Amino acid sequence: MYRVSYRAYNWLILKNANEKFREILPRFRGVVYDLGCGTRPYESEVLEVADQYIGVDWANTLHGLHADVVADLNESLPISDDVADTVMSLSVLEHLCEPQTMLKEAHRILKPGGLLFVAVPFQWWVHEAPHDYYRFTKYGLEYLLSKAGFTEIDVRENSGFWLTWIAKLNYQTLRLIRGPRLMREIIRACLIPLWWLDQWFARIIDPHWNCPAETQGYNVTAIKR
Repeated sequence: MYRVSYRAYNWLILKNANEKFREILPRFRGVVYDLGCGTRPYESEVLEVADQYIGVDWANTLHGLHADVVADLNESLPISDDVADTVMSLSVLEHLCEPQTMLKEAHRILKPGGLLFVAVPFQWWVHEAPHDYYRFTKYGLEYLLSKAGFTEIDVRENSGFWLTWIAKLNYQTLRLIRGPRLMREIIRACLIPLWWLDQWFARIIDPHWNCPAETQGYNVTAIKR
């Protein structure tokens, strides 16, 4: 899981991601491939319910290479057909110039009946530039997954308006932290109470403020038939 510090500007995003992952985790089984594994934050949790975790990532990752299989997700993968019981890919699809290729490859390597779990941002800042190509709506995700051959596609918002808005606000406040080191530390110390309070406020009110069109991102499950 992501480590959560309540002094951080983004603790609510990380905590929310952990909680949403925990919700889907009981459906994981067998051999799990993590496409775009990064630092493998959920490996230990996956191995609580699955038999094997295999990380796949490209050689130019900005997170340090921790992959078992090194491959470009924009291209065909050096993985056999029908070998995965579960495929996961978290905050990766937006960084692929050919996202449809990755979805087709995920479908190919899954066994019949296998589960795909994908998480993608929607209202989120440009990051890891220049390799940040897309933002996906619910309808775009349904189209891409259906086109790749998946069925039982379930696209769910991972947050509401307040979590989304507060997260964007807090990321903007990072721009205020500048100047000599001492000044940066003073500014950060002043911002920490704001970050703590506004994120708790968002956590409390977000579930009661129904606005499906305003979300930080989507969590998607689909099945290979």
